[in-house]
Amino acid sequence: MMNQLIVSISREYASGGRVIAQELAKRLNISYYDRNLLDEIAAEKLGSAEKLRKFDEVPRRWLSRTVRGMTSSAEENVAHIQFDYLLKKAESGEAFVIVGRCAEEVLSEFPGLVKIFILADEKYKIERVCDLRDVNVDEARGIMLRHDKKRKAYHNYYCDIKWGDSRGYDLCINSSRLGLERTTDLLESYIRSRIIKPIK
Repeated sequence: MMNQLIVSISREYASGGRVIAQELAKRLNISYYDRNLLDEIAAEKLGSAEKLRKFDEVPRRWLSRTVRGMTSSAEENVAHIQFDYLLKKAESGEAFVIVGRCAEEVLSEFPGLVKIFILADEKYKIERVCDLRDVNVDEARGIMLRHDKKRKAYHNYYCDIKWGDSRGYDLCINSSRLGLERTTDLLESYIRSRIIKPIK
């Protein structure tokens, strides 16, 4: 059996990745982290997450300098604060589900890491955005493309394997094929199979 379970969920915008991740954490009875990671970091170091949130999962701006390991990029500093915090949690032995934050690469040395990428058909994602954000189809498409462009740029800046490249994950799944609940069921089954040591 695995001594520690870490589930890394990367996702396309509106694929339901966050909802699936939250449900997996609940079913597996382990911690869940996404943007709330900033709240923990802020409580420990800054006292307020507002200073960090505007730079969360934002690609680095080009007009920045790095001197002796220190950068003038607030985006890059926030990214590395989160990476270090994730490593600290993993090194403590904690089991958790983490959404985004390049966790599939940051935590790649931990044998209990399960790396998942969740995608969905464009029509399905647009319908979800229209429902969740109360916008029309064109607005939904724009929101979706903008978020995914940002996520891709952020991920590809910090990681060797490109965002969404199946070689960087244990499992890639299209949530629009089964719907969110059945996709969660399938992923839970896969994760539980990974936890149990196979019989030789």
